[in-house]
Amino acid sequence: MGHCMTKYVNDEDDPNHKIEFASGNVHLITTKESWEEKVSEASRDGKIVVANFSASWCGPCRMMAPLYCELSEKYPSLMFLTVDVDELTEFSSSWDIKATPTFFFLRDGQQLDKLVGANKPELQKKIIAITDLAT
Repeated sequence: MGHCMTKYVNDEDDPNHKIEFASGNVHLITTKESWEEKVSEASRDGKIVVANFSASWCGPCRMMAPLYCELSEKYPSLMFLTVDVDELTEFSSSWDIKATPTFFFLRDGQQLDKLVGANKPELQKKIIAITDLAT
């Protein structure tokens, strides 16, 4: 698929630069239907879903995007989704998102775990633990 960014670039460096939130094996969710389709696909394939609720304007979200992309390539046994809370406001509210980024870990649509905030070591730790559950 695509390649991950290796460097975080902020808007002051390049106002035209856009962080890629859906590269690697990350699927960008733009409708409630695409969410349901991907969650069903993951259940059918026996995959655990890692869902990243973020926003394009959110600095911590932008900082996490390259790592999230790398993790999606490193752990193909998981399904990585990104939901832009501004694009799907009502849907995000139904997940009670209070801060971005918020990561959910789901099996068969049910929440296994959750991480709020841009904590790279904790995200990696939770993904390793979830991967162990999946095998």
